[in-house]
Amino acid sequence: MRDDNIIYDLENPLLCGKMLRGIRDAKDVLNGKWKTFIIGTLMYKGSMHFMQLMREIEGIAPRMLSKELQELELHQLIKRTVLDTKPIKVQYEITKHGMSLQTVLNAIADWGLHHRREMIGGDSKKL
Repeated sequence: MRDDNIIYDLENPLLCGKMLRGIRDAKDVLNGKWKTFIIGTLMYKGSMHFMQLMREIEGIAPRMLSKELQELELHQLIKRTVLDTKPIKVQYEITKHGMSLQTVLNAIADWGLHHRREMIGGDSKKL
């Protein structure tokens, strides 16, 4: 169970160890080039079929998308639903547990946009 009211005492070695363990756990689940982008796509754009995700996520191979979706489903971050259609379609959507990453992804997106502005707006020789 999450406690959103935790006060972080970074001088407490036990708490630091716990925080680092949490970072490692999150990294193990979200590691890879595509997972956070897949989660973000489903979170911000809503449920999608496999081919919609393929079109939305530029550069991902079908086999890689399938593998990443299976792992995200295993961790209960997304839900896979086989629709009763001809031909059969599979729909993917973010779960409530997956939505718990919204604050994290919003922070990453904000940082990414800020970083882009810093790099483009600053000395162009840095790029």
